[in-house]
Amino acid sequence: MRDAVKTIGNLIDKQSICYVSSVDEAGYPNTKAMFAPRKRDGIRTFYMTTNTSSMRVGQYQKNPKACLYFCDRRFYRGVMLKGTVEVLHDPLLKQEIWHDKDILYYPLGVDDPDYCVLRFIAVEGRYYQNLKSETFTIQ
Repeated sequence: MRDAVKTIGNLIDKQSICYVSSVDEAGYPNTKAMFAPRKRDGIRTFYMTTNTSSMRVGQYQKNPKACLYFCDRRFYRGVMLKGTVEVLHDPLLKQEIWHDKDILYYPLGVDDPDYCVLRFIAVEGRYYQNLKSETFTIQ
């Protein structure tokens, strides 16, 4: 892959959902679909919203290891990113990535205590396309 940031960034930007994994107390992976990240910096840092009270937030607070997976079903290609998650409550960041439709999930608005931001920082990835996989480091 000549330009991983461009190739993978384009794939990510076209997806409306991503698959997010955390690790439970027994050491097993837990995966769920979430809305695509609200913001990303390259292919290293991603920001998503979720409920502070969610099982996933509790798991990240105990073990920050995580994985994101983006899949382009039309062209049968995808990328897995491994890294860590931080649970953030920064009011400026929460305001920055707030969408009007979020009121459906957080009825008290941007200051709802059940509204938080997950910041995922990738350290490694694996890209699949055309029957080939390629692992790459993210700096």
